[in-house]
Amino acid sequence: MTELLDPTNRRILAELTANARIPVTELARKVGLSKTPVALRIRQLEEAGLITGYRAILSPVRLGLTHVTYVEVRMTDTRQKALEAFNAAVRTIPEVEECYMIAGGFDYLLKVRSRDMADYRRIMAEKISSLPHVNATSSYVAMEAVIEQGGASL
Repeated sequence: MTELLDPTNRRILAELTANARIPVTELARKVGLSKTPVALRIRQLEEAGLITGYRAILSPVRLGLTHVTYVEVRMTDTRQKALEAFNAAVRTIPEVEECYMIAGGFDYLLKVRSRDMADYRRIMAEKISSLPHVNATSSYVAMEAVIEQGGASL
């Protein structure tokens, strides 16, 4: 995999990360190659799984989703079947923006985005609390996003 991450491919990835809609001809100009080699490199990066997709990044503020809460989840059962049931169910909740299994004092950490506290309380009561094998939750409301981004960076 590291052979794919030569300096030129790193520049291609950086440019695509900044603007996934950049025309290949402009990208080629920025990295100092012609269009065809750049298109081939992009295809190789996609086939190798380094580029997993392209997406529109929506503005939560413009959508009225300014309330962010992090939720610690403690499970009643952490055997594989219970974890699989929780994982499948949490994926169906659109307000859960991120979910991580944690090694530590609790089992999962969720990032929940909502309109306001009343909306969050509804999501918690109707959706998160009813997830399979949930024993207890603790909520932490974010006051301000100091750094917020999607995806990895090089």
